[in-house]
Order: sequence, then C-alpha cells, then structure tokens
Amino acid sequence: MKKSLKQWVGVGTTVIMAATVVAGCGSTPETTKQPAASPGATAAANAKPFAGKTISLVAANHPWAEAIKPLLPDFEKETGIKVNVESFFEDQLTQKLTVQFTSGSATPDVFMYRPLQEGKLFYKNGWLQPLDDYAQKAKNYDFADFAKSAVGSTTVDAKLAGIPIITEQEILYYRKDLLQKAGIAVPKTLDELQAAVKKLHDPKNEMYGFVARGQRSPLVTQVSSFLYSEGADFTNGDKAAINTPEAIKAFTTYGTLLKDYAPPGVLNMSWPQAFGIFAQGKVAFLTDANSLYQNAIDPAKSQVADKVGFAVMPAGKAGSKPYSITSWGLAMNAKSGNKDATWAFIEWATSKDIVMKTQQKGNPGARASVWDKPEGTTGFPADLVPIIKESSKNGVDHDRPTVISVGEARDAVGEIVQKWMTGETNIQPVADKANAALQAIMDKDKTK
Repeated sequence: MKKSLKQWVGVGTTVIMAATVVAGCGSTPETTKQPAASPGATAAANAKPFAGKTISLVAANHPWAEAIKPLLPDFEKETGIKVNVESFFEDQLTQKLTVQFTSGSATPDVFMYRPLQEGKLFYKNGWLQPLDDYAQKAKNYDFADFAKSAVGSTTVDAKLAGIPIITEQEILYYRKDLLQKAGIAVPKTLDELQAAVKKLHDPKNEMYGFVARGQRSPLVTQVSSFLYSEGADFTNGDKAAINTPEAIKAFTTYGTLLKDYAPPGVLNMSWPQAFGIFAQGKVAFLTDANSLYQNAIDPAKSQVADKVGFAVMPAGKAGSKPYSITSWGLAMNAKSGNKDATWAFIEWATSKDIVMKTQQKGNPGARASVWDKPEGTTGFPADLVPIIKESSKNGVDHDRPTVISVGEARDAVGEIVQKWMTGETNIQPVADKANAALQAIMDKDKTK
C-alpha cells in the first residue's frame, strides 16, 4: 500500500505545491517567511501534499464500493485527504447526481457512474471533467495497462470522461452434464449453438434449450454481442444501422432462440428471471453478463451449481465479438473545487495495487496486469478467468446505442426482436421503422 501511495503522491509534486500556493492555503504565506525546514521536516510535509483537504465521494450500493471503503483510512493517512462517502441504489444515485449537477453544485467531487447509461448525457452537459491530462501525465500510473475496450466505454467525443473500475463481458453459460451426456461439444459458432440448443430442447420434460433476456429494453445489451459477431453495430458513424442485412441476421438469430427454444414467459424476462430458471436446472444454454456468474454457481442460489460451464461468445460471420465494457467508472465533477485532491483519490483507487485488492474481492477490474497475475484472479472461478481474458481482448466497448437518450434507443432496437418473437414474419419493415426512430434520436442528440 505505502509503496503505491508514495509513487503517485510524488507525481507532479512541483505542480501540486504550485497549485497550493495559487490556492492561497492559510499556512503558505507564513511558511515562506520562516527559516528553511530541515530535510526531514520537508520530507514529512511532502508526504501529505493535501493535508486538511476534504473530498466527497458518492458511490453506488455495489461490491466495489464495499471493497474500497475499508482501504480509505490508509489513503487518508498517507495523503491528509479526508474522504466523505455517501452510497445510494443505482436509480437513486443517478437522480441525486442529476439534481446536484443541474444546480451547479461543486459536490460530489468524485462519483461512481454508468458510462454507457449516463456518460454521454453527463459529459454533454459539462458535468464531467476530462481526465486525459491527469491520466497521461501521472507518473507510474501506467494508463496503457487499462483494457482498450474498457477505456472506450468511458470515452466521449474522444475525451476521457472517467476511469474504468468494473468491467463485464457477455459469455455463454452451459450445462456441462447435458452436453457430455449428449456428446455435444461446447459451441464455438452461432450455428453450432443453434444446433446444440435444438438437440437439447425437450419441453415435455421441462428442459429448454436456451434462455436470455426477452424484455424489450433489457434484451438490447445481450443481443449486442450477436450483432457485433455478425459484423453489424447499432450505428455506423452518425447513421443508424439496425436495418442492415447483418443486423437483421443477428436479431432473428437471437429472437428465434428465444421464440422456439426458451421457457414460457420469456418476453417478460430480464436477467433475474433468466438466471432464475437456468439455476433451477431447466435450461441448457444461457447468454448474459459474466458479472452475474454467482447466480449460476452459488449453491445457495442454483440447483446446478456444480454443473455450469463458461465459454466465450460463439462466433458469427465476423468472429466472436462480445461486448466488453465498463459497467461502472469513477468520474470527477467538472465544478469540483478540489480537482488535484480528487484526482489523487481516483489515481489511488484505480492504481494497480488497489485494483488488485478490489479484484480479489470479486470485482472485475480493467487492468490487464492484474488479470495476468495469479493472485489477481483468486476472486473468480478458475475456469471463468480465461474466458474473461479472451473476451476482453476481442470485445466491443459498448453494449447499447451510444446516445444521450439511451432509454428511447433501447426501446427502438428491442422492438425489432420482440416483433420477431411474437410471430412477425417480415421483419425488414419493422427494422426500417426502428432505424428511422434511432436516427431521429441521434439527430435530436446533436441539438442538445
């Protein structure tokens, strides 16, 4: 801990001390009038360049926040910065931040946020401080160690709007025992997945081939990996692109798996319901976020805990292209009055040493070097680790349209899949209509 802290505390000491003088800290004028301090006294003073500073952190009720809180006393002791923490549920967090930022509040100084849900809105409104200079100039921070896709999630208009703290990828969950009994290899392509699903589908005996999110908005993040693997995306530059032949192929593949091989009621399923029925031992395959794996392998939650396997997203025409995103990041309030102290906290909280500690608690971080060390993977099942690492390398940095009006965009995309699931045989007109709706959303964003 101390080694890491000393490394970054020493970063840009001259800049920090100059900033302190400019800020007019009460002790600075008197200090300059006094005799030169002894080397020992100077070292002690430099060890706490932010003595007396207080910053506010607003966090989500999330395991990462619970992992970081016990480490804060060490940070406070070494830096002199007092960190005041407030925690909220996700929706409450977004509401609180929006209200405070709209009023021009200088607090919180630093906060957890969902880059792909709120990042573009927050940045366009001028609420997020770009962190490019901080991250690139920080000595020993090694910003290049962060996964490219994770950084892509927190980048808006080519500016670094936040630092990744939690990542996730879409993976394939499967029943090892069922595949072994049927002599089926783990599917490596979407065609192989469909064939395996069909073979294992046995609804008369309450065994279904496949399950995933079927609700209109929730399904969008999970169909995204099908989209990328077929060579498509939600947008192409500033144009909506959800009505291309590749996109139609992805939507109908996902929709067919749910329409023909999923349990009853799938149209109303988000991840809790999908994982719930998989954990009851009634489904052979499930695609969803790797971050939710405990719902499948925890004996307290799953009747098939010891029978679950993990695999990378099956490949389509363009290969295996799962989303690999930052689901939670740390950002700085653009109006913070303590920006240097706030960056000191962000740099510490996302340093290699601290990411190692939080990741050992089961929080999947974005630093490649931590994943490459055996001690960095102890918080995860051994057979899941290589799947995460491979998915990170091949992954796409978003799992939904990257627009300000995310909710509207997700509804437009989800409508295509749901229409197919409910019996629409000519999906092109539906996709064309949805594409026009998404384009209108994108054009509207430009005026905000």
